[in-house]
Amino acid sequence: MKVLKRQFNKALSYLGYDIAIDLGTANSLVYVKDRGIVIQEPSVVAINQKTGQVLAIGEAAKKMVGRTPAHIVATRPLVKGVISDFEVTEQMLKYFISKVYKKRFLFAPGPRVIVGIPFGVTEVEKKAVRDATLNAGAREVYLVDEPMAAAIGARMEVQEAGGNFIVDIGGGTTEVAVISLGGVVYAKSLRTAGDKLSEDIIDFAQDQFKLLIGERTAEAVKIGIGSAYPLKEKRAIPLRGRNIVTGLPEEIMVTDTDIRKAMQKSVKMIVDEVKNTVEETPPELLADIMARGIYMAGGGSLLRELDTLITKETKIPTKLVEDPMTAVVRGAGLVLENLDELYEVLAETGDMEPPK
Repeated sequence: MKVLKRQFNKALSYLGYDIAIDLGTANSLVYVKDRGIVIQEPSVVAINQKTGQVLAIGEAAKKMVGRTPAHIVATRPLVKGVISDFEVTEQMLKYFISKVYKKRFLFAPGPRVIVGIPFGVTEVEKKAVRDATLNAGAREVYLVDEPMAAAIGARMEVQEAGGNFIVDIGGGTTEVAVISLGGVVYAKSLRTAGDKLSEDIIDFAQDQFKLLIGERTAEAVKIGIGSAYPLKEKRAIPLRGRNIVTGLPEEIMVTDTDIRKAMQKSVKMIVDEVKNTVEETPPELLADIMARGIYMAGGGSLLRELDTLITKETKIPTKLVEDPMTAVVRGAGLVLENLDELYEVLAETGDMEPPK
């Protein structure tokens, strides 16, 4: 009976599509089997609070952040990598799935969907992701830990008996993991990541310059001149906002040194977590990691010279994976395309029986 069920589920996949989703705090990416990454948009939803109507999702909604009338709110339905607003997350998932999923036949089933989740989330949080995805139209839902997906997306040999060290820095969480034999040997999830670095810049501008700036401005400054380690060439950028004292608009010049100082505490927390993980790694696996190096993925890993700082602090070569922002969704897509071989790496199996 189980064999028939597996064969039936496999046959259903030929009638529709298989979809992988990196449901991130800052950005969501969607991968469709045989087509690659088809959506890369901000995890933002604009809602009319008077009517409850969803006005915009993704890129269109992000443009509204800080620019809407009082009754329209542009919000992120995920906080620190987990769902904070179930209904809005469901609407966002429906938008993404409907945008890419076209039925090949009138009575074709919904897609099989695999979703990347932060390592160590509770069973309740896993269930929230799974239920929201099912309600959004998925036929089956699988969950995979983000560090595992990032490692697979980086083409690391996760199923072999050897140490693989991955640091996935997203918008809401930093995932640090050691992987061997298709499983996580040791991992920590830190709620300090890209969004916290932007918040640090907002707080710094207010404390040091009495300047009130928004989230978009802080992010632009972080991307423009932010770094974790001193740069060879000094950089500066204009910072525009409202002076808290006078209430008038003001523009000041800030340097990479200022921004590095603003983010220093949060960057140290990330580096310390990497060092702690190195200390907790079994000696045999650590020997492998010293030879292979530490790999970084996620949008937050693009912070200038962060790899240099981690190398300096851990004495282990650290490098960025290819296209770090898409590593998780590419890895999730590879799991979905090779489900029989990679079934063991899933965080949760859903309703499908494991292949034999």
